[in-house]
Amino acid sequence: MLIHPWDAPRDDTEWQSWLAGRDFGQLAVNGPAGEPPFVQPLHFVYDPDRGEALTHLARPNPLWPALEAAPEVVLSVVDDYVFVPGPWQAPPDGPAEHGTPTSFYAAVQLRCRAHIVDDPTAKATLLNRQVEHFQPEGGSARATAGEAPYGRLLPGIRGLRLEVTGVRAKFKYGGRRPTEVRDRIAAELAARNAPGDAAALGHLLRRRAD
Repeated sequence: MLIHPWDAPRDDTEWQSWLAGRDFGQLAVNGPAGEPPFVQPLHFVYDPDRGEALTHLARPNPLWPALEAAPEVVLSVVDDYVFVPGPWQAPPDGPAEHGTPTSFYAAVQLRCRAHIVDDPTAKATLLNRQVEHFQPEGGSARATAGEAPYGRLLPGIRGLRLEVTGVRAKFKYGGRRPTEVRDRIAAELAARNAPGDAAALGHLLRRRAD
């Protein structure tokens, strides 16, 4: 992921705050020699205090051999994306049709070392932490190794503890554009008000004010 200086996070707090509100991404695992990588969509729980993300997958998932062979992986999260038409980005002193279309988006990529969790008790603990995050209102029994209702299902999954070893983050919201152009884009986003526009507008205005 190319990160220009004007798209880089202002500090760690910016990407950490953004990631705290997200829990779905794609896990990229190196494939065997000559094969493309595995890319697995999944829910996860990110724990900044422990520097790790937790998730689990079905035991029949084909990525396990590749993960065991190459545990260095990337957990990628992208959101708040919109398409920006060319005329919105036209230079102040040029014709509208000379503007360059682009995409605005926020992205965080966590480089991780994957640790597979197969111990039944550890898997139950991992699952309970995930459920507590996604279902804080409760309503489901806790997973306990060897006990109903979920104990018998534990062999069918494998847990993953993703130890974060590096972070790359990007907030691409017209950071190098002149103030006049960014004001125009902000007005157009507000007027269009399509899905994602409000979030993109918020980033544009926030980063313009920094």
